[in-house]
Amino acid sequence: MKFISALILGLFTTFSAMAENVTAAQDPWPPFVQEGPDPGISIALLKAAMAKEGYNVDFRIMPWNRANGNVDLLPGAWFTEERSSYLIYSDYYVQSSIKFIKKKGDPFEYTGLDSLSGKKVGIVSGYGDEFSGSTNFSRPEAGSIEANIKKLVSGRIDLTLEDEIVAKSVIKGAGLDLGAVDFTKEALSVNNLHVAAGKANARGQQIIDAYNRGLAAIKADGTYEKILADYGVK
Repeated sequence: MKFISALILGLFTTFSAMAENVTAAQDPWPPFVQEGPDPGISIALLKAAMAKEGYNVDFRIMPWNRANGNVDLLPGAWFTEERSSYLIYSDYYVQSSIKFIKKKGDPFEYTGLDSLSGKKVGIVSGYGDEFSGSTNFSRPEAGSIEANIKKLVSGRIDLTLEDEIVAKSVIKGAGLDLGAVDFTKEALSVNNLHVAAGKANARGQQIIDAYNRGLAAIKADGTYEKILADYGVK
């Protein structure tokens, strides 16, 4: 029995040693990417998918402009034509819906940029050229979505906007009242979230292919749904 146990331990140790390491980094973007012991949705999915293919993921928080080109993977990337010239994209793993947030009871519904006429729409940063270039509404800036939510509830702005999952996470984390706001039914934009690797990385395509296989595997065995449910995402 001791011999068998030692053999099993030896095989396990050998297998673990054979696992490849990949590095990943990105700015915090709760609940997709988070600092601390809870890494967020994107990192939890990334680690689970890559583990299926025998990879260990070394993740760290790092600004995008430093991470790109210095690590193997960017865990939460939107597709753009410009980025596609230097990034390889995985299959998407969730969709990011940028929606307008309004005070509870406000009948406003977004039906296009014309429906924003005369509104004060609080922003943190730009949400696309067409939105940023429109002149029929104002865009007062704040330092965070939390600050914009507070301005919205106090009546200093009419609307703000953010990814719905992100906004709910921020509201909850800041101890604000989620019941004080509503989200529009229609989104300003819906973007697929991908894992990305640099085209300059010699093993970039190999790693992305492995992630795609691992993602399919965790969807098939229920791990994917469990991770989303753990973060309150349906």
